[in-house]
Amino acid sequence: MPDGFTLELIFILALVLAAEFVNGWTDAPNAIATVVSTRVLAPRRAVLLATLLNIAGTFSGTAVAATIGKGIVQSSVINLVTIGAAMVAIVSWSTLAWWFGLPTSESHALVAGLAGAGLATAGPEALLWVGWQKVLIGLVFSTLFGFSGGWLIVRGIYWLFRRSSPGTVKKYFGRLQLLSAAFMAFGHGSNDGQKFIGVFTMALVIGGILPEFAVPWEVVLLCSLVMGIGTSIGGWKIIKTMGMRMSRLETYQGFAAETGAAAVIQVATSFGVPLSTTHTINTAIMGVGAARRVSAVRWGVAREVVAAWVLTFPVCGLISWTIATIFKYIF
Repeated sequence: MPDGFTLELIFILALVLAAEFVNGWTDAPNAIATVVSTRVLAPRRAVLLATLLNIAGTFSGTAVAATIGKGIVQSSVINLVTIGAAMVAIVSWSTLAWWFGLPTSESHALVAGLAGAGLATAGPEALLWVGWQKVLIGLVFSTLFGFSGGWLIVRGIYWLFRRSSPGTVKKYFGRLQLLSAAFMAFGHGSNDGQKFIGVFTMALVIGGILPEFAVPWEVVLLCSLVMGIGTSIGGWKIIKTMGMRMSRLETYQGFAAETGAAAVIQVATSFGVPLSTTHTINTAIMGVGAARRVSAVRWGVAREVVAAWVLTFPVCGLISWTIATIFKYIF
């Protein structure tokens, strides 16, 4: 066993990697759902694209990792049990939602899990407003800007190509969608991938391996590879829900949704704002569909997706609070 690594620390780090794997497994299909549904890329090639660009995005910075690691819950009240409880909540809830084909937000599952475990450990004073303020800003980015970004881009495409034939538009944007899908996958890695890197680093600090919160490149590499493996397994159920059930998309619509969502994600990442890539691409798809006509969006499916979003906070918070409370009394 490496110096300083206890069995408890290794177990908690394994749970963090399990949550990162689930992040790649359930969240990564968001990045490739539209490019698969428009048949621009075959599923296997799309998964390879998402895997490589997710890993590249993870190496783009650590601002979001710092927000998660230092800004959500007071570091003085977090212990390995707190982190472990949050990871169990994420894996449990995300796997359940995946079974029903519903895209969940690992971002919201993570902050809710950390908050629930922090409340069980030290009460309301454990929560830090500075980090939660960024989480709320992320909700605005993912919901409002995601929807409006997709809507505005597709409306611009309608105007610019109003005299072009459908065949020309499909061929042109079929090529452009390769770039927008890559942009979206990179954005997922740059924001979502960083979150669990922050938690992994936090666990190393608590375990005494690191003297202070500073993300080592080895942690970035390990977490990005695990997320990439999860991405390679993929999630056809999520792709089907987003790319086919919610709204039938043409290539130009897929391009608009991916470009709008990825742009919003990159702006948020640059400010260290942890936002839900799931929400962002989902609302962008809704915006693209609504730009054509309101009935183009299957709002029944959209309601199921929104219900999963809403339930993520209380469910993950409750699971982590329960686990942390039980272990607090046992140990």
